Amino acid sequence: MGALALLGPPLLLPLLLALLGRAPGAAAQAQVCTVSQSYFQLEENTNITGPLANITVPLGQHVELSDLSTPLAFEIRGNQLFLNTTLDYEETPILEAHIICKRGSSVVTNFRVLVVVQDVNDNAPEFPFTSKEWNVTEDTKVKSVVIPEAELQATDKDKDDTLFYSLLEVTPGASSFFSLEGVNRPSLRLDKPLDFLKTRNMTFQLIVQDTVGSTEPSHTATATLVLSVLPADLRPPWFLPCTYSDGYVCLEAQYHGSVPVGHRPTSPLTLRPGPIYAVDGDRGIDQRIVYSIAGGNQEDTFAINDTSGNLTMAKSVPSPTVFVLMVKAEQADGARYSITKATLEARGTAGHSPRFPQSVFRGTVEAGSGANATVRDAASPTRFLRIWAEDPEFPDFNSAIRYRITNSSDFTMEGEIVLTTRALQHASVFYAEVKANNTVTGATATATAEIHVTEQEPPATPPTGGGPGGDGQPGAGQPGAGQHFSTVDMAVLGGVLGALLLLALIGLVILLHKQYGHRLHCCSGRAGEPQALGSDNQAFLKEDEAAWAPSPSPEPQPTPPEKTPASPDPETPELPTPAQPRPEPLGLAPGTPAPAGAADSPSAAVRSILTKERRPEGGYKAVWFGEDIGAEADVVVLNTPAAEADGPGNAGSEDEGSGSDEDTGRRTPPAGSPDSTYI
Repeated sequence: MGALALLGPPLLLPLLLALLGRAPGAAAQAQVCTVSQSYFQLEENTNITGPLANITVPLGQHVELSDLSTPLAFEIRGNQLFLNTTLDYEETPILEAHIICKRGSSVVTNFRVLVVVQDVNDNAPEFPFTSKEWNVTEDTKVKSVVIPEAELQATDKDKDDTLFYSLLEVTPGASSFFSLEGVNRPSLRLDKPLDFLKTRNMTFQLIVQDTVGSTEPSHTATATLVLSVLPADLRPPWFLPCTYSDGYVCLEAQYHGSVPVGHRPTSPLTLRPGPIYAVDGDRGIDQRIVYSIAGGNQEDTFAINDTSGNLTMAKSVPSPTVFVLMVKAEQADGARYSITKATLEARGTAGHSPRFPQSVFRGTVEAGSGANATVRDAASPTRFLRIWAEDPEFPDFNSAIRYRITNSSDFTMEGEIVLTTRALQHASVFYAEVKANNTVTGATATATAEIHVTEQEPPATPPTGGGPGGDGQPGAGQPGAGQHFSTVDMAVLGGVLGALLLLALIGLVILLHKQYGHRLHCCSGRAGEPQALGSDNQAFLKEDEAAWAPSPSPEPQPTPPEKTPASPDPETPELPTPAQPRPEPLGLAPGTPAPAGAADSPSAAVRSILTKERRPEGGYKAVWFGEDIGAEADVVVLNTPAAEADGPGNAGSEDEGSGSDEDTGRRTPPAGSPDSTYI
């Protein structure tokens, strides 16, 4: 032992190695199994056919998979590790291979290989249903959630996928009532008030998508939503027939009738516009109606059937009286009620027989309408056929008159209305005898009802919200199928047309003013002084007008051929002898006195007939009496009167032709003649 110690450490190590028979590096490698790669990240759906990793196994050792490995996921072939399955993140996000290295049955070492599966968008979202039905009451508040999000939410197996929802209407107009609260929140919200009478069912498609827009890969899913609108108890009973102001609100009927004084009819009274009848304003609920008289029934004269509403007399009325009954219609559950008036007038009667205003009443009904269909007036198909008899003692009608059909079992009378008793399938014509019986006096009258069963027309689009007034019982004034406009609509139309007419009249006045306004303006002042109709110079008509006398003038003649003027008339008054005779002036008419000579006494001189004092504002008109005036003759301009009847003023309107005061000749009037001027 001491000898070995003396050798020292440097000698012991080679000796030990020699004993083992191996080098230092070879001894370290022989004790450990290794793998080429122990961690992998792979996308799902990846299918690897080759080895996943290589395993280094020392001599004398072997490797095997531990039971801790993912079942059926890995396989060792020789010294290689293989992946034995297709990766799926949704099923197994992490796969583990536990490898044990053994020498014989002894475990030398173990190690682990991890495969992490990466998620990809390879799954479509799914709804928990394919079709969902949901009920919504019509009184649901707007902006409230109708279907919660949990009921409509879809799921997606892909990791962290965000789902996007959209709502597509199948029923036209349904999208105006409902919408989703958000693109990622599929709860259904009400956006508009519901109306059971308008829309009872709506269908939508709910669509979910796992990407935005057209991003690829993208997957969608679709489900169907069916919403049913349930009626709510919103409206009271309605007395029929209804007059609709907007198609949904009933303006209830008021009834009236007449009864004979001193008599008590045993049958129900006939009223207008029809028998007392009411229906639940909420058609979908349709509660039973209970009738009663709430007031106005003096001495309990009348009684009403609480189920049918038929009004009868409990006792006779001794004297003429007017009864105003307050009739109440209440729902059987007592939730709502309505009240209307029934006015009955008691009148005296002498027992006159009733008579029909016409012998034949014509009506129509569609084939296949079924029992209790109302016969409509052939002349006005929107109204019911009303058959009634007149009583001379009752201006309106007599409620004691009852009507029935005597010769046909296909029709029956309900008051004054004709109803079918069975379905009439084929087009045909029926003639029914209607008998009116005064239940007080027993007097009767008959008429004929000619009823045409016509082929059913194609169904038209029903008026939205047609009220229940058309169900079951007839009544006058009930809107027919063809009536689409209310009184309010017609009033609005009349107002619009009136406004357009007013604008048209204003435009017409403006155009007339522009076209004729200047004429109206110039003629709207004071009328001027009347203008002379002649062509005289008015400046010469005022002076000495009274001293002038009309003198005859020859009618205008065509210009004669040139000839010597004729001699003066021998009967012409004798004028003073001139100093030297002058020829007769040109243009004098035959028989006209010659002008006076120039040698007359200045004191006795007479103004020239061709001159007159001119007024500055005067004018003149030239008239030529001849075409033979020579160049040496002075030009004479005359103002000729328009006609002999114009008066003496027209005879003296002359002016000088040459513009000077020189005269071509002068002549004094005959002695004793008026102061007239002759040409």
